[in-house]
Amino acid sequence: MNNQKTNMTAPSLIKLGACLLYELLTVIAIVFVSAGLFLWVAGDATQGVKRLLLQIFLWLTIGAYFVRCWLQSGQTLAMQAWKLKLVTDDNQLLNLRFALLRYLLATLGFALFGVGFLWAIVDRQHLFLHDRILNSRITART
Repeated sequence: MNNQKTNMTAPSLIKLGACLLYELLTVIAIVFVSAGLFLWVAGDATQGVKRLLLQIFLWLTIGAYFVRCWLQSGQTLAMQAWKLKLVTDDNQLLNLRFALLRYLLATLGFALFGVGFLWAIVDRQHLFLHDRILNSRITART
């Protein structure tokens, strides 16, 4: 375990930003496929309850992707490409409760003009606000 800690450091802001851009591409792909499936089953969803259901469905689908990745390996596809990993302060993977809470807090931080993610710019360890709150962190392999 100690050897793992010495090989893991806080990622640079450039690496975090690049990973977030890659993450955005993955989320766009998930949204296209999921929305296509929803529209195929439910039909037009440009107004009313169907529109709300589509938005909820997309949020849940994206959440399922992130939570599954965080629970299984601590890495999304983008994090694997950039050699980043999400862990708790004691280098363990998140449990289901914390993964769900992280997704909820990250969503709120994004909805509030991205302040939850922009927090990493001023944080000395480059932690997102939701990671600072939950005592989790993204590490980079050296």
